[in-house]
Amino acid sequence: MTTTHAIASRDNPLLKELRKLAQGNTAYRKTGRFWVEGDHLCRAAIVRGLHPEIAVFAHSFWPQASTQLTSAASKNVVVPDALFDEISALESPAKVGFVLDLPADGAMDPHAPTVILDRVQDAGNVGSILRSAAAFGFKQVLALQETAALWSPKVLRAGMGAHFGLQMVEGLEEAQLLALKVPLVVTSSHQGGLIQDLTLPFPCAWVMGHEGQGVRSSLLDRAQFNVRIGQPGGEESLNVAAAAAICLHASAVGVG
Repeated sequence: MTTTHAIASRDNPLLKELRKLAQGNTAYRKTGRFWVEGDHLCRAAIVRGLHPEIAVFAHSFWPQASTQLTSAASKNVVVPDALFDEISALESPAKVGFVLDLPADGAMDPHAPTVILDRVQDAGNVGSILRSAAAFGFKQVLALQETAALWSPKVLRAGMGAHFGLQMVEGLEEAQLLALKVPLVVTSSHQGGLIQDLTLPFPCAWVMGHEGQGVRSSLLDRAQFNVRIGQPGGEESLNVAAAAAICLHASAVGVG
C-alpha cells in the first residue's frame, strides 16, 4: 500500500539525501540507490518492472500525476515546487522523480553481447552508447576504471531508460576482461578493414575508447577484429558515441 507524506522543510534528511543523489556523480555508490527525474525516465523504470522505494512530486504536479506514477512506490512524498527545484539538477525541473535501489553487482556473463567502455569520460557519450547497446541487442556493458560513473544523474538522463534493460558492471580492471569468451572487436580511424566490407561476429564485445586517446594499446593488441569506419567527408575522427552506434548496428544487422 502506498502512503503519502508532505515535506516542507529543506533541512529534512530525505531531501538532503535527494540533493546529493540528484546532483552528485558518485553519491549512489555510498547510498546504494539512485535518482531518476522526469515522466519519461520514471515510466521507463515502471515498464521494466522496477519498483521505486520513494516517489517525489512537486506540489503543483501532484494533483495531475497519473495513477501509474502515484501507485508505483511504497511511499509518495510531496514537496513545495521551490524545494523540488533545489533537489533537481535540471535547468527546468521535471516535477517528479523516483528513488530506486541500485542493482546488485552482477557477475560478468562471458558469452553475452557486450560493450566495453575504456575510459569513456563524457557522461553524454556514455549515456548515448548505453542507448545504442540496448537498441541493438547488446545485453552487457562493462566499464573499465576511469570511465564516467554509469549511474550518475547525467548518464542516466542521456541513457533515456537504457540502464533498466542492461546488465552493467563498472570499475573493472583490464585483466578481468580475460573472462570473456566472445570475440573482442575494436574500431580505429586509421587501421583495420572498412566496416561495410567485413562480416562481423555476433555475439561479440565491442571496445569503445577514450574520447581523445582511443582504445588502449593493450586491448588493440588483443582484439580479434580491428574495424575502420570510412569517412569520405574527410574528418579525422568520429565522436565515440556516433562511432558506437554505427558499429553496434553493423554487428547486429540480421540478428533481430
